[in-house]
Amino acid sequence: MFVLVVVAAGGLLWFKQHGAGASPSAGAAEAKPAGEEAAGPRVTRDAKGNVVITLSHETLGSMGIQVTNPATMRISPEVKGYGRVLDPGPLAALVTELASAQAARVASSNELARLRTLEGQGNASARALQAAEAAALRDQLAVQSANDRLALSWGKAVADQKDLPGFIQSLTSLETVLVRIDLPIGQDLKLPAGARLLAPSGQAPEAEFLGLAPTVDPQMQGRGFLLRIKSNASRLSPGEAVVGYLKVPGEPLEGVVIPREAVVRTEGAGWVYVSDNDGGKSFIRTQVALDHPTEAGWVVTKGVAARDRVVVNGAQQLLSIELKGAARE
Repeated sequence: MFVLVVVAAGGLLWFKQHGAGASPSAGAAEAKPAGEEAAGPRVTRDAKGNVVITLSHETLGSMGIQVTNPATMRISPEVKGYGRVLDPGPLAALVTELASAQAARVASSNELARLRTLEGQGNASARALQAAEAAALRDQLAVQSANDRLALSWGKAVADQKDLPGFIQSLTSLETVLVRIDLPIGQDLKLPAGARLLAPSGQAPEAEFLGLAPTVDPQMQGRGFLLRIKSNASRLSPGEAVVGYLKVPGEPLEGVVIPREAVVRTEGAGWVYVSDNDGGKSFIRTQVALDHPTEAGWVVTKGVAARDRVVVNGAQQLLSIELKGAARE
């Protein structure tokens, strides 16, 4: 009996020292996630239905989010079209054919003049003179044919270049590029002052207007325009698809420049996160129209103003937080 009492007493003492001491630790472990959840990001919606992400100061600091006021910018009114970089190979071949025809015409014309002089002196037969006349006429028609095909295929703006060989050389070396932009059917535009082109790389080079395209694109069925990028710093290649923003007459548009890294894409549109007026802990996802590209980013004319504080670093992280919050709902 004495042995049983001692064992029972020892077990009670061990429980007090170890078991009772372990309970607060386990309770703290269970309470920790609840604390973390309370301090974690919150995803809500404002009265207008906009997504609002609220972060704690600790989370905000660890994410490295940066906000800034966008710079203002004025741009010309623009019309959006679609097109591609043209292959200069067929144009170079046609110009080479034209040059060969012109050289042949010069030679046959000189031969005809020589035979006429000799025929007048009685030193050339009428048959030789007739053959020379036929050769000169054939070469003249060949030159005319090459000129007509050049104008019909590439337009007068290309065919009437003062230094056509130099123009072709710059195209074949890709120092400059020709671009064709077509408007959708029903959208009309007389003559643009120029254009801004958006390449797949995200660069937006400026292009000068050369002239109207001589043919209609079978898919777009709208008016086409030929443009030239004088300095191909973007290294555009033949066949590359581009979006063209043709400059049209009118009052300049007032907007702000949104850096490319500030824009996130979801729901089929472009968005930015704008800091709320609560000390910079809340961010509202705001839709922006990506209609006016520049080298510095996008010029936005609606939705964001110069007074707004836009997230320029960490926007994609905020979108990830938002999507995770939506998945838990």
